[in-house]
Amino acid sequence: MKYGKKYAESLKSYDKTKVYEANEAAEIVLNNAKAKFDETIELHVRLGVDPRQADQQVRGVIVLPNGTGKTKRVLVIAKGERADAAQAAGADFVGAEEMVQKIQTENWFGFDTMITTPDMMGVVGRIGRLLGPKGLMPNPKSGTVTMDVAKAVQEVKAGKVEYRLDKTAIIHCPIGKKSFGKEKLVENLSALMDAIIKAKPAAAKGQYIKSVTIASTMGPGVKVSYSKM
Repeated sequence: MKYGKKYAESLKSYDKTKVYEANEAAEIVLNNAKAKFDETIELHVRLGVDPRQADQQVRGVIVLPNGTGKTKRVLVIAKGERADAAQAAGADFVGAEEMVQKIQTENWFGFDTMITTPDMMGVVGRIGRLLGPKGLMPNPKSGTVTMDVAKAVQEVKAGKVEYRLDKTAIIHCPIGKKSFGKEKLVENLSALMDAIIKAKPAAAKGQYIKSVTIASTMGPGVKVSYSKM
């Protein structure tokens, strides 16, 4: 495989086969984040579970201690008092049937997260086939179907992330931006790893955490030691 010049240089700056402590790994990743924009730093965790089994799913949400560095645009589908509460909490868009209609007819997706109340799920369900593939379908497990829409909006704005297993038994999740610096990134990394470890399914057998890697948007991955987590 042929790499770009900067990527190839980055690969020479550390030992790809070595597993580093979190602080050192974060430092290597930051030093190799050479793009002109504020690169996102992502965590990739390979788990020893079978994603095909319903009792071995790993999924949850966490508000990262230092946020994600990205301001998410929030759409709330609610009526009456709940709609007012969502507006007051800082939701970017609030509405009911008319917002669902806008998505359906105009193919509008000017938001990053959709939150709704349980009574509006029937309305939202009409556009499930549009929301699902984009990962925007509200779900009680991720806290986006709730009566307390104000709290849900505040959490998303504060840096709530959802982690979930993909088909290859890996969790991919952002832990911040290059501009955060090492300490904030390591704090977010530790908090997310704690949540993933606590979410271990009872049906999981053998080694649960197989590998932990962090990488910037344009940089190579660095293996992280998770024994102390």
